[in-house]
Amino acid sequence: MNRQININRITAGGVLIAFAIIIPQLFHLTGVPQSGQVFLPMHIPVLLSGFVLGPAFGMFVGILSPIISSAMTGMPAMERLPFMVAELVAYGVVGGLMYNTWKLKQKKLGIYLSLAVTMIAGRVVYALALVIAANLFQIKCGGPIAAVTATVTGIVGIVIQLVIIPPMIYLLEKSGYLDRYFRPCVQQ
Repeated sequence: MNRQININRITAGGVLIAFAIIIPQLFHLTGVPQSGQVFLPMHIPVLLSGFVLGPAFGMFVGILSPIISSAMTGMPAMERLPFMVAELVAYGVVGGLMYNTWKLKQKKLGIYLSLAVTMIAGRVVYALALVIAANLFQIKCGGPIAAVTATVTGIVGIVIQLVIIPPMIYLLEKSGYLDRYFRPCVQQ
């Protein structure tokens, strides 16, 4: 049973990585300038991976999605790639840890609270990565102000995440899909 669950998780992780590469391309077709920074489309599959697959798989989806996307499409740009990897890894790990902890204690608020804490943690990690790059490597990247600017620019994407992700997780939970295909491995 555990072997099948791991195969399911690997397969779902691969599908979420594919979504993390394809969905941003669809948003770029809208013609909105800097649509990736406005709508944050790559964040959605990574956040879902943490919630659905747990922190370890969330971490791998957070690492691989921007790296593969950058290699295939040039987005994110190489100068933004390390910061985005750091942020997305935080989303995958913290989302997996928060949701699997909080959902047991506070079912009604679990999804929203876990998502809010995860989103804040990702932006804090992003800001810390910028500060480290600015101070340690003397890279001019704007420091913490760049993280605030990115958050303000991405407010539409943040709202989209808050509107889309909780109902998706709720439906997956209510259908029994997560317990049937993924949870026994997470609970060990």
